[in-house]
Amino acid sequence: MRETHLLAGYDGGSPREPRPIVIIGAGGIVRDAHLPAYKKARFPVWGIVDIAREKAQALADQYGIRNVFASVAEAVDNAPDDAVYDLALMPEHVPDALEALPEGSAVLIQKPLGHSLAQAIALRDQCRRRGLVAAVNTQLRFAPYIAEARRLIAAGEIGEVYDFDLRVSVETPWHMFPQVFGQERLEFTMHSVHYMDLARSFFGDPDGVSAVTVRHPEKPDIATTRSSVIMRYRDRPLRVVIGTNHDHDFGPRHEESFVKWEGTRGAIRARMGLLMAYPDGVPDALEIARHGEREWTPIPFEGSWFPDAFIGSMGVLQRFVAGEIPELPTSVDDVVHTMAVVEAAYRSDETEGVVPRVDGDQ
Repeated sequence: MRETHLLAGYDGGSPREPRPIVIIGAGGIVRDAHLPAYKKARFPVWGIVDIAREKAQALADQYGIRNVFASVAEAVDNAPDDAVYDLALMPEHVPDALEALPEGSAVLIQKPLGHSLAQAIALRDQCRRRGLVAAVNTQLRFAPYIAEARRLIAAGEIGEVYDFDLRVSVETPWHMFPQVFGQERLEFTMHSVHYMDLARSFFGDPDGVSAVTVRHPEKPDIATTRSSVIMRYRDRPLRVVIGTNHDHDFGPRHEESFVKWEGTRGAIRARMGLLMAYPDGVPDALEIARHGEREWTPIPFEGSWFPDAFIGSMGVLQRFVAGEIPELPTSVDDVVHTMAVVEAAYRSDETEGVVPRVDGDQ
């Protein structure tokens, strides 16, 4: 069982000598997550790039970044040879940025890896052609409560995992993310990709995917926002279910945002507080229960998804480039398989389900 083997990249370690980072993009995710994470981890940010140079300059002034550029080419011409490039861009802008990077350089690509599997494969092949050491910022894998749960599961604390239930029912303020308006695809590619990727990081590639994703009748300018996904693992008694509803406009009392692992010896439940009452969030929580016990025991951990998980996704790339760990769990070669799950979910939604019939019905 894959989840019983803890890869070195998930051990919570940090690069011994962090390399300089060049951030390409100066949007909200950089302001709210990348830069706070790198400051907290003391990762050196050498420069920042954005075609709207004034946006990059504002962040540079706030975080004491000396080098500001309006083009990737200009940044590359001046950057240190050992720089790690952090592409905080929408998928449609990633190919041009990758082509401008030095051959053989290290790069962290913002999720999703394309809007489709075809785009993901093209990006993977582009990285291979240019010899890039490329990872994808699938940072939920490194959220502190996920990291602690992963260590406990690998240590056998809840026995053999037979159930993975991830549920999100919240009111997502889509107006804060104007880039999603008009997108043909939304929920699977921009959000539940995190959850499908998380399940893969524990259990590996599924044998099949069943899914449905639907729009809200009063939000015609936004693609699907509510989904159900089943990832099937035929050779083991494992249920993997992901359910999301971003339209819970009924107050905070019954909002939900959690992931739960159940096993033969116990269960672990993590509350992902960031998504509830967004953007303020509520406190995260991690708890464990043993079979036969009535009470859940809190598990201590430090940090949250934002910004701490972004330390992990950048740190694991830097550690791999430095030869400190033998595997890069978030490599483009791995995450392209997450995109295959996403694509399978869309195909499942298009083909719908099995029509229930009674013998003799026309």
